[in-house]
Amino acid sequence: MTVIDNAVYVDGRRVATPVSLDDTFEALQAAPGGFAWIGLYRPDAAELEVVAKEFGLHELAVEDALAGHQRAKLDRYGDTRFVVLRPARYLDAEERVEFGEVHLFVGQDFVVGVRHAESPDLGRVRARLESDGLLARGPMGVLYAVLDQVVDEYAPVVAGLENDIDEIEDELFSGEAAVAKRIYDLSGEVMEFQRATKPLVGVIETLRAELDAGSSDDDSGLELRRSFRDVLDHVIRITEKADEFRQTLQNALSVHATLVAQRQNEVMQSLTETSLAQSEQTKKISSWAAIFFAPSLVAGIYGMNFHNMPELGWEAGYPFAIVLMIASASVLYLIFKSRHWL
Repeated sequence: MTVIDNAVYVDGRRVATPVSLDDTFEALQAAPGGFAWIGLYRPDAAELEVVAKEFGLHELAVEDALAGHQRAKLDRYGDTRFVVLRPARYLDAEERVEFGEVHLFVGQDFVVGVRHAESPDLGRVRARLESDGLLARGPMGVLYAVLDQVVDEYAPVVAGLENDIDEIEDELFSGEAAVAKRIYDLSGEVMEFQRATKPLVGVIETLRAELDAGSSDDDSGLELRRSFRDVLDHVIRITEKADEFRQTLQNALSVHATLVAQRQNEVMQSLTETSLAQSEQTKKISSWAAIFFAPSLVAGIYGMNFHNMPELGWEAGYPFAIVLMIASASVLYLIFKSRHWL
């Protein structure tokens, strides 16, 4: 059974705790001016269909509540409001953000909450409202309290994301290889966080406009409108912070790309310098080889005992060969030296 809690309230007090949904409908009929608050956790189609039939919930809203994976939004079907909230919590051990989903059907005499995740703890919200007597505000008071709880739980998420971004800024200049992937993953979490929080601005503004148009100026109605305004202020600050996070991560990604390009340029420059140095060494080796080649050639020719070489019979034959070797080497040396190959 997915019914987490089930109660009927009159003037802010719990007057009945039905054990079944059928008993809830009977108790509500016996409590004029009261309202029912039913909390469901991942209900199946049959269970939600029973509630939908009794309270006249629109089939499209019921379909969204069963399917899940909805964006944060506010839809109206006659006198019933269908609100989708995207709670979030930061998992310290895994350094990531986990997103949930809460659907609320809010009518004149009922609130049906459908939760698809562990967060937020709506039992805590109910206990706070019962102890503070705030249930006298009716179903809209419940909607405010749940919305306030979801927004309050965004604070640790903001702190966790901010800490992760600070770590990225430290790793950015340390040459960590995995920093690019972490920036990319964190950017995805921030964008998902924006999708959860930004629509709430429009949702709360719409609710405030409806309250301003239809509520009385008694203390209860005035205090409820002030409460929604306070939540709106918190949401605006959170969305602004999320925008800053996204811009910071975009800047970090740009800086990382610049640093990677700079390191690649440094590597290429080092390789170029090494190549130039090797080329200079090759030139020097080739030049010296050419210098020694000429005298070696002369020595090789005139060092052979060929009787048909007339130079060998000359009195100055061998001195001439020596002078020729030295002259050829000197000429080559001067040529290569003038070209800075030596």
